[in-house]
Amino acid sequence: MSKSQYKRVLLKMSGEVLMGENQFGLDPKTVNRVAEDIKQVVDGGTEVCVVVGAGNIFRGVSGAAAGMDRTTADYMGMLGIVINALALQNALENIDVQTRVMSAIPMSAICEPYIRRKAMRHMQKGRVVIFAAGTGNPYFTTDTAAALRASEMNCDAMLKGTKVDGVYNADPAKDPTATRYDRLTYMDVLTRDLKVMDATAISLARENDIPILVFSIKDAGNFDRALKGEGPYTLVTNG
Repeated sequence: MSKSQYKRVLLKMSGEVLMGENQFGLDPKTVNRVAEDIKQVVDGGTEVCVVVGAGNIFRGVSGAAAGMDRTTADYMGMLGIVINALALQNALENIDVQTRVMSAIPMSAICEPYIRRKAMRHMQKGRVVIFAAGTGNPYFTTDTAAALRASEMNCDAMLKGTKVDGVYNADPAKDPTATRYDRLTYMDVLTRDLKVMDATAISLARENDIPILVFSIKDAGNFDRALKGEGPYTLVTNG
């Protein structure tokens, strides 16, 4: 069997991934399946940390567009992230994967506060660490939070699990002629305005030379396959 090319990785997922075929909220079957994918990678010897969004519950940008104060809306989104993190933690622990949720906004009754050295220690012990509440600041996306935590944790790569199998030159759901890129540079993403992650996240990954693998997390086992260099995905690097 081929082995993962990376020792420590960060998995970034949108909240929409966890709602499955539902219109909103959490789909327990999908959450459990994602947990199985993470367990497969952990059992293969790779250290894993996770950042998940909250688009299945609440989006700060959408709330602000509807007339809500942006700062308040973003904090509401951060609370949604904590809900998703706890759901994923529960699913992982149900299959005997030791997991810790660490929140950028202290919530001592339900999870640990984010402390970098403690998070590193958890990962060294083989525990999955789920980083919740984004960066703890409004106006920053979970993409930026993922790039920040990947940098702080000295991750070898950041994987973005989406609904499509990589980065395309157009929306494949709307344009049947859209083509997928196998490899891109960070500057390609920025100059072509490709919707991989927001510009702040891409710049942070570029500065710290963290490869980004964009793959589809919809099918079981794709997380592990991407780490082994198998299956369709897009790799974003310095060159």
